[in-house]
Amino acid sequence: MRPADPELATRQLQRLTEAGVAGVPSARLLAVLGASSALGDHLIAYPEDIAALDGDLPALGDLKRDYRRSLLRIAADDLVGAADTEATMRALSGLADATMAEALPAPAEFELAVIAMGKCGANELNYVSDVDVIFVAEGDLTAASAAAAAMMTRCGLAAWPVDAGLRPEGRSGPLVRSLASHAAYYRKWAHTWEFQALLKARHAAGDAALGGEWLADVTPLVWRAGDRPNIVEDVRAMRRRVEAHNRDGEREIKLGPGGLRDIEFTVQLLQLVHGRADESLRAAGTLPALRALTDGGYVGRADGEILERAYLFLRTVEHRLQLQRLRRTHTVPADAHGLRWLAGSLDSTVEEFDSEWRRHAREVRRLHEKLLYRPLLEAVAKVPTEGLRLTAKAAGDRLGILGFADPAGALRHIEALTGGVTRTAAIQKTLLPVLLAEWADAPSPDQGLLAYRQVSEKLGSTPWYLRLLRDEGPVALRLARLLGLSRYVTDLLARDPEALRLLADDRELVPSTPEALRRGLEAAVARHTSAEAAVSAIRAQRRRELLRIACADILGKLDPVAVGRALSDVTDAVLDATVRLANPTGRFAVIGMGRLGGAEQSFGSDVDVLFVCDDGEEQRGMWIAEQLRSLLGAPAPDPPLIIDAGLRPEGRQGPLVRSLTAYRQYYAKWAQVWEVQALLRARPVAGDPTLGAEFVEMADRVRYPAHGLTLAQVTEIRRIKARVDSERLPRGADPATHVKLGRGGLADIEWTVQLLQLRHGVRGTSTLAALAALGLDPADEEALRDAWLLASRVRDALMLIRGRPGDQLPRHGVELAGIVRVLGRTGDPQEFVQEYLRTARHARAVVERLFYQ
Repeated sequence: MRPADPELATRQLQRLTEAGVAGVPSARLLAVLGASSALGDHLIAYPEDIAALDGDLPALGDLKRDYRRSLLRIAADDLVGAADTEATMRALSGLADATMAEALPAPAEFELAVIAMGKCGANELNYVSDVDVIFVAEGDLTAASAAAAAMMTRCGLAAWPVDAGLRPEGRSGPLVRSLASHAAYYRKWAHTWEFQALLKARHAAGDAALGGEWLADVTPLVWRAGDRPNIVEDVRAMRRRVEAHNRDGEREIKLGPGGLRDIEFTVQLLQLVHGRADESLRAAGTLPALRALTDGGYVGRADGEILERAYLFLRTVEHRLQLQRLRRTHTVPADAHGLRWLAGSLDSTVEEFDSEWRRHAREVRRLHEKLLYRPLLEAVAKVPTEGLRLTAKAAGDRLGILGFADPAGALRHIEALTGGVTRTAAIQKTLLPVLLAEWADAPSPDQGLLAYRQVSEKLGSTPWYLRLLRDEGPVALRLARLLGLSRYVTDLLARDPEALRLLADDRELVPSTPEALRRGLEAAVARHTSAEAAVSAIRAQRRRELLRIACADILGKLDPVAVGRALSDVTDAVLDATVRLANPTGRFAVIGMGRLGGAEQSFGSDVDVLFVCDDGEEQRGMWIAEQLRSLLGAPAPDPPLIIDAGLRPEGRQGPLVRSLTAYRQYYAKWAQVWEVQALLRARPVAGDPTLGAEFVEMADRVRYPAHGLTLAQVTEIRRIKARVDSERLPRGADPATHVKLGRGGLADIEWTVQLLQLRHGVRGTSTLAALAALGLDPADEEALRDAWLLASRVRDALMLIRGRPGDQLPRHGVELAGIVRVLGRTGDPQEFVQEYLRTARHARAVVERLFYQ
């Protein structure tokens, strides 16, 4: 093996020759001489210590000389590859233990134990570092303190500084404490960072029995610290403070971004959170703990391997930097000579070293931010320790506390998900305590767990599923919320489990634009040769979009207006793609009516439309319309699109399709006032755009009469509305809380706005846009708008919760609690009922003045 710095090795070998050392130098000697000027200086001063390169020499009783002899052997093993980096760290830690033991004065009126902390405690010591310790003693504490101080002085002169700054109260506290004093401090006053430091505590020197007692007292407190309410943020804050001390920027391999501290803090926080219930994670060393986290499924295999390789690489670089002059440093040199020496010590070129270093730093920083800041970690930290233990008894007791109606059934689901020793089961054991806690706030926790099991059984064998839940941002918590609240989302996910990926990125929860929808549907249709297969693809794409919108709604990403617009955009695109499939040539158009025309669809809305064609094309138009209704409404795994043409002239008694000329004649001669009112929401949604525009031009002359409405027409509208109120409200419905037909509900507000539009010629198909254009008193406008938005929100929430349409706000029970949660409200559900009643009452008062005046 070529020495790291051949010139340095040659110079030092020459000096040894001048000092009387003869013979052919060994590979071990050349490796040390080329890597460390400090160790070369020692050998020149003590040529006889060359023999230490190949094995232990008898102790001389000179602490510094004996330490250097042992260091020579460790360095030689390291540099020639006889020991890897991990073995070198263990050897250096063992040497530190032996040095401290030798430096301790013989005990007299006291018992004294030295507890190794930091890298020494983790058995991951480097060549030049402070050795962090805590002293515990019994008996004469004054004498024990003097002995501890003497040990620190001897080690500082012989090898390295001993730092007791991690002791209780830091440098302000006594150097030595008793067992009882330590226990009292850690129970009452210790900060989170102190428990984080104790993760690496182990007995190193002095009285072993006393050290064991100290560890037995303190170790349980470390794992109870994970129950602290701010444990995650405390560790993150400490990492930010440590990073702020970095003065050398990216060249600092310890404190810099992507450095050793990034790995260590990540591992330690995961240990504190997950190690409360999993004793396999209670390892002192970074590497053993990281491997346990990977084996237990808390860290992905690929991520664990990346962190392990990076840690070993960075520690190797640190060793080489410190060996050169036996000085404490963690900074990669910026000068060309220093870089060449460092790369040579790693048997690499400067370019290869720089590339590998930068790659490791990028990967470490990415994983540090991913693992240290993932929402799932905070959620796990909030689960009490007993809630993390999914043993049969512990889980059964906790399920009842969490509000599961059938704890025994829930336990069977948990056992099915976590049974066995597979990696899948291990990851589920990590996820389920968090999900169970999330479902505890859901109206029906049992429903959430059952739905989760169903999704897991469909996707459990796919490699990305559990990895996505564990690693990708808020996916697990979002999924828990959705499954615990919404049968609608559960049903959609059951048909398309891979759509779960939408939850990983907020950008995926933004509804697709009309242009993107149309392009996507065109591409889906182009991949199929039969109409049935093409429509299946259209419906599948609609299902994915419905799921996207529903998830965004429940997760608070969309307001009611945006939901209505997004649902209408999807319907427009689906109708247009299907029309073009059935009618690639010829003029045929679909006119949206009702909530579709107003771009205000809800999740449970039917699709109100009119069909229009050219003169003489009625027969063909009839075939297209029937195809459209049949293909989109047929039973299938995907939700049907029910098309309702009941608002056409003459209602269900009239022809399904008319020509534009026939529409024009009908509305000019026979249209009733309710049909004119219905046209207020008419807009083209699919088919030939020119024909759709011609229909709107015709409709404008009908729905915006130059002289408004006659008194008879106003009276007729009021009469029809009164009949709707009395005849269409379902039997047994509560008129105070029926969001569609009840007092202050959607029908009240929409009929009022439409009457005023007809009387004053105010244009606009959207209820809220038309309301804003009417120029009402601001208080009246606000009352109507607030009631319309709240009723629309409740209507959507009912569909999301039940998986079927509904218009009755329940006064109590599970569904009311679900509505409150879907709407993002907190507090007593009865407070929401009172809010709805108050809002509807104010709107009804305005309706009675404006509609019935």
